[in-house]
Amino acid sequence: MKNTLEWVNVVLGGWLFLSPWIFGFTGNAGAAWSAWIIGGVVLILAVWALSDKGVWEDWVNALAALIGFFTPWFVKYTSLGAASWNMWILAVAIFVVALWAAYSPTMKTTT
Repeated sequence: MKNTLEWVNVVLGGWLFLSPWIFGFTGNAGAAWSAWIIGGVVLILAVWALSDKGVWEDWVNALAALIGFFTPWFVKYTSLGAASWNMWILAVAIFVVALWAAYSPTMKTTT
């Protein structure tokens, strides 16, 4: 189950990373860079978590999602509907999946 959850976060992180081009908000540097940074972190850590035995990647992804949720207000792009709603929805999804993966009963033990 844990690997399935990591793959879900790979897809969500990839979608977040690509969303500035998909929704066309690359012209707003704050919105675009927020999506690229948060999406890139989630994507890289989720791929790393596929081969790692620990859960620290899940906790960092949960933290990244929490930070991402607030970036539309911090970076002031709430007026961009597609960018802000995309970030809010994906941040909640990534947060839930990351915590689910961290607490998954099939998680591997750390050494």
